[in-house]
Amino acid sequence: MKLLSPSTSTTCYLSSSPSAFLPRHSHGFQNLGSAGTFKFSKKQRRCVRKAGPTEISAKFELKPPPYPMNALEPIMSQETFNYHWGKHHRAYVDNLNKQIEGTDLDGKSLEELIVIAYNKGDMLPSFNNAAQAWNHEFFWDSMKPGGGGKPSGDLLKLIERDFGSFEKFVDEFKTAAATQFGSGWAWLAYKENRLDVGNAINPLASDEDKKLVVVKTPNAVNPLVWGYYPLLTIDVWEHAYYLDYQNRRPDFISVFIDKLVSWEAVSSRLEQAKAIVAEKEREDERRRTEEEEKSTIRETPHEIFPDNDSD
Repeated sequence: MKLLSPSTSTTCYLSSSPSAFLPRHSHGFQNLGSAGTFKFSKKQRRCVRKAGPTEISAKFELKPPPYPMNALEPIMSQETFNYHWGKHHRAYVDNLNKQIEGTDLDGKSLEELIVIAYNKGDMLPSFNNAAQAWNHEFFWDSMKPGGGGKPSGDLLKLIERDFGSFEKFVDEFKTAAATQFGSGWAWLAYKENRLDVGNAINPLASDEDKKLVVVKTPNAVNPLVWGYYPLLTIDVWEHAYYLDYQNRRPDFISVFIDKLVSWEAVSSRLEQAKAIVAEKEREDERRRTEEEEKSTIRETPHEIFPDNDSD
C-alpha cells in the first residue's frame, strides 16, 4: 500500500502483495509513531482533526479473499464467509475510514497506523478497527483450497530448530489458539532479538537470536506492535467458526492446520522478513562505521608547530 499525498482523493486497497504483511519502514516498526510525532491528547487518547476543510486522502477499501467464497467448503462454509468477511471485516474497514478522516492518521499506511494507534498499549480509538482490518486480510491469505500438510525448505528447518519438530510446533500453535481466553488470535511470527533501547546494540546478536515464536493475542492486537514479523495466524473470535463448529474451537483449529494453511504464503513471508532484517543489519553496520570514522577524526590530535625564531 503506497502513501498518498494529502491533496489526493484516491482509494487505497489493502494490498494483496505478500510484502504488505511485513513492516515497510527500512528500520522496522520500532521507530515508527512516537506519541510526540502526532497531535493527540494524552488525556483523551484521540487524534486531533486537522483545522479547516477536510478531505479523505487515503480510503481503505475491503478486498475480497484470494479465492471464491465457497472455495474452502466444507471446512469453512460460504455462509461463514458471508458473515465473517461480508459483515465483520467490512465493518472494521468502514469504521476505520470514518475514524481517521481528517486526522493526522489520514494518509498513513495501514501498518504505520496500527503501530501509531497502539501507542505502546495506551491504544487510540482507531487501533481496533485498523488492526482488525489488517488481521483479517492476513488471515484470508494464510489459507488456500487444498491447504494443510507440511512445509518444506528453510521454513521447515527453522520450525524444527526452534520447536524441536513440526509436530511439536503444531501442538504449541494449537494450544495457543485453544487457550486464548475470549476473542483473539494465535500467530507464528519471526522475531529478531534486538534491545528496545535507544542507541543500544545487542552485543550477543547472532543468527540464533532470530527465531520463530508462537504467540497469542487478545482482541485486535497483533505481533506488529512488538516489532515481530507475522507469518501465520488463526482467528479464534467466535464469529470465525461458530456457524460451522458451534463451540468446538479445537475442532476448527485442527482442520485449519490440517487442511487450510497455505505454507507457500508462510514461506514467502519468512523470506521477506529475513531480507528486511538483513537490510536493517547492513544499515546499522553502515551507521556504526560512520560514527566510528567521525569519532576517530574528532580524537586525532593536531600537530602544533612552535614559532621559529631563528630567523
